[in-house]
Amino acid sequence: MKNGNGTLLTIAELRLGEKAIIDSFTDLEVSLKLLEMGCLPGEIIQVNNIAPFGDPIAISVGGYVLGLRKAEASSVIVKSINEK
Repeated sequence: MKNGNGTLLTIAELRLGEKAIIDSFTDLEVSLKLLEMGCLPGEIIQVNNIAPFGDPIAISVGGYVLGLRKAEASSVIVKSINEK
């Protein structure tokens, strides 16, 4: 998905080491939990580790590491900042 400012993906679609900026959420219940943990729109995240079958995914956000299930990561829309 592309908007005027770059490519929009979900955290689940990012590769190891990729950085992105949180844009929005698709699941209200999950978004409330993530907002309380500091995953705010505009925050830069980085994928630190992905388990062998893709679940869970470890991301850095706000100075700490957070583990997300693939379903949770799929509900967070981000804008890739690794584009050239």
